[in-house]
Amino acid sequence: MTADRLNPIGLEELDLHAALQTRVDRKYLVPTPALDGILRGLLSAEPGVRVLEIDGQRDFGYASQYFDTPDLASFRSAAHRRRRRFKVRTRTYLDSGLCRLEVKTRGSRGTTVKHRTDHDHAPDSLGTGVEFVGEVLRMTRALPVDPRTLEPTLRTEYRRMTLLLPQTASRATIDTHLEWYDGGAHLAVGDVAVVETKSGSQAGTLDRVLWARGIRPARISKFGAGLAALHPELPATRWRRALDHQLDLTWND
Repeated sequence: MTADRLNPIGLEELDLHAALQTRVDRKYLVPTPALDGILRGLLSAEPGVRVLEIDGQRDFGYASQYFDTPDLASFRSAAHRRRRRFKVRTRTYLDSGLCRLEVKTRGSRGTTVKHRTDHDHAPDSLGTGVEFVGEVLRMTRALPVDPRTLEPTLRTEYRRMTLLLPQTASRATIDTHLEWYDGGAHLAVGDVAVVETKSGSQAGTLDRVLWARGIRPARISKFGAGLAALHPELPATRWRRALDHQLDLTWND
């Protein structure tokens, strides 16, 4: 596979080169069988591209537990494309057991701003992290939400490969084997990868490689689309095309 030909990079060096916490995110839905050809095109266009490698491993398991208010203020702000919106989640790196608490908000000109801290509590509990969440929400004026009302909602699991694109000092991620859980409900996404480019205001090499193959940015949110898929009564217009035509969803017991 082409991914095996990419030069490796360690986590510390990756963060040094491309620690973008304020960025423009572009997401694409790519059939998994097409990934190898896309990586070949990327390697041809930018030979210096590198892949995160830790202890000889190049793809890693992730689990994200999202939190929302009882009336789903976070979900609804995304579904209705409100300028001020936020996401709160814990992210567990399944291979190492490391857990972090993250708050994502919207910056100027559509940028995504991510705030994170180490999390020493169970992934489905904010614990003392509620103070961190409250501070971020106040500082960013995201939404007037009392962080003490946040409760666990959707959980996602997936495998991730992370790329460094040195020409633009940006990174990209390729997520496969995506699964959504909420209570007893469980949905698995089929042979479709979520490819996300994370850069400054300018599109990067991978964006252009995807565009050249007719793959355009998709309206997809792991949190928003997942919760809407598991709960059909929720508004889903923003992600309807992805849910109905681009994702191969399977209900599991």
